[in-house]
Amino acid sequence: MSGIRLDLSVRDLTETDVPRCGWSGSPAHVRQLVHQLHRAGAGEIDYLAVCTPVGFPVALCGVDYTVTPGAGMLWQLSVHPALQSCGIGTLLIRAAERRIGARGLTRAELRVEEDNPRARALYERLGYRAFGRAPDSWDVEAEDGSIHRYETMCTMMRKDLA
Repeated sequence: MSGIRLDLSVRDLTETDVPRCGWSGSPAHVRQLVHQLHRAGAGEIDYLAVCTPVGFPVALCGVDYTVTPGAGMLWQLSVHPALQSCGIGTLLIRAAERRIGARGLTRAELRVEEDNPRARALYERLGYRAFGRAPDSWDVEAEDGSIHRYETMCTMMRKDLA
């Protein structure tokens, strides 16, 4: 069986990338990316993008250093739907872990929705272990532009990087 080989790179997300990230969420989510990039400029977070050779982002991940002392919190992990299950999520998570380690931190944490066993299986395969549960919520923009609050229960997971 033959396949398509695509050389991907991981780099910081930029404001010029944002208009090409519509696949990652609602228009409100994409607008929020600009705010997150300002936080990256202040050193509070890293926001990574996996990109094609022409620079098109196909996966995104934030790493927040302000949530848990001694750890980087991975969040907003997203891979373009057409490219899921191709190893891109693994590439992105490993790059995020290297960023965390480069800051001298020894632990990565994340939260995964309890109704997302596919994502949890990926995280477990990469060495993350559950250590608790917590509710989470965020605003979601509907197609008509209205905003509603999405609430969910998440499993908290961590991985020692040392």
